[in-house]
Amino acid sequence: MSVPLPPEPIPGARLLFSLDPAVSHLNHGSFGAVPITVQRAQQRLRDEMEADPLRFFTQGLIDRITHARRHLAGFLGADPDGTALTVNATTGVAVALQSVGLRPDDEVLTTDHGYGAVDFAVRRECHRTGATHRVLRVPLSATTEEIVQIVRSGLRPGRTRLVVVDQLTSATARLFPVAAIVGVAREHGVSVLVDAAHAPGMLPATVQSIGADFWVGNLHKWGYAPRGTAVLVVSPPWRERVEPLVVSWEQEAGFPGRVEWQATADYTGWLSAPVGLYVLRTLGVDRVRAHNAALAAYGQRVVGDALGVRPADLPDPGGPTVAMRIVPLPAGLATTMDGARALRARIAERLAAQVAVNTWDGRGWLRLCGQVYNSPDEYDRLAVQLPTLLDQR
Repeated sequence: MSVPLPPEPIPGARLLFSLDPAVSHLNHGSFGAVPITVQRAQQRLRDEMEADPLRFFTQGLIDRITHARRHLAGFLGADPDGTALTVNATTGVAVALQSVGLRPDDEVLTTDHGYGAVDFAVRRECHRTGATHRVLRVPLSATTEEIVQIVRSGLRPGRTRLVVVDQLTSATARLFPVAAIVGVAREHGVSVLVDAAHAPGMLPATVQSIGADFWVGNLHKWGYAPRGTAVLVVSPPWRERVEPLVVSWEQEAGFPGRVEWQATADYTGWLSAPVGLYVLRTLGVDRVRAHNAALAAYGQRVVGDALGVRPADLPDPGGPTVAMRIVPLPAGLATTMDGARALRARIAERLAAQVAVNTWDGRGWLRLCGQVYNSPDEYDRLAVQLPTLLDQR
């Protein structure tokens, strides 16, 4: 079976970014890349802040944050009054976890595809409250129906208080049927927290169509916002119970203000985030999604072929707009977190390529992303050079 053709490049897209041209940036999903226009918009706001800090923080800043939040919520299909800006999805998860009010007889259900930092947060909250953390194993090859059934079978009515599930997983680039999982959990009176760190900008599903009790997503990955821009979306029954991690002067304002206002934080990233969506819309949202997904699929095939992986053994992400793909590494490589980090660093140093290397289910996986600033030859070079580097272990 031949390698699929890469997509046609989007003219001028590479010039929108200030990335080092000597490096192949094939890991947009970790920290994103901020377009130059967005960088400049944020710098203008920082200049304004430094020119008169008292005026910036005390005259209209809350209204400006509200305006930015409404713009971002509209793009995501979320209720602006139920949306709070926060610095990242992990922070949103922590806010949600502490707001649920876990008790010693409760349990939190997650899957083995969950993000490591979120797992840490769940364990800490369970340790603090006496609740139990239980992990469901979901095979990489599981169908949508099988995933829903695994969650359904894993629920323990009267015990399971919260399900935490990824919309798109970081380690395995797996798309989860979150709306169906929410429906199943609701049948049993169980709340759901959706970790949608990679969804904003990449996936077309709206927040309201999912219907989760809590939904968190990063704008600084696929939404071209400055880093430190994320949202926590909360359903109406929970909003009055949501408490910030740190209490500040908007505590009496209720949600979302009490979560957003953190005194002298740098809010310029939030205020300039709508410019990132403007860049995305100018390029064409559907066009960018289709390009990035096709490019990631191309990269997966050429690298997989170079490593001797049969096309049938290359995991399918489960959706046409997923711009991340994974390739299984040879047995014995990156089987621990330290090993994965070391291999990623070696690839960056020796091949001038930034990729993600993860450990999942006892083996190592290479994760490749596609973005408008990438070109097919970057994946081709990696495919040529990577086998030799891996043989040098």
